[in-house]
Amino acid sequence: MRFTLVIAAACLSIPLASPPAHAIGCLSGGAAGALAGHMAGHGILGALAGCIGGHAWHNHTVRQQDLQNQQEYVQRRQQFDPNYKNPWTDGQ
Repeated sequence: MRFTLVIAAACLSIPLASPPAHAIGCLSGGAAGALAGHMAGHGILGALAGCIGGHAWHNHTVRQQDLQNQQEYVQRRQQFDPNYKNPWTDGQ
């Protein structure tokens, strides 16, 4: 009985120790690609292409949001300290 509980606890703790998958773009793109591929008769290929495209698009939007957050941070910092220089530029 005790051995079974230890095994069950170990199995339940594995997802807590693993990093998140970050598959948002892949799942949404794969679903859209599967639908479009199904209409064309190539559901699996459409899902794979949609996953790749959706993942790339998600990474693109995340980078844009990070850049916007950096720019807003620099603007707020410069309001309080006019001598503050942007650390993300080459000293321009």
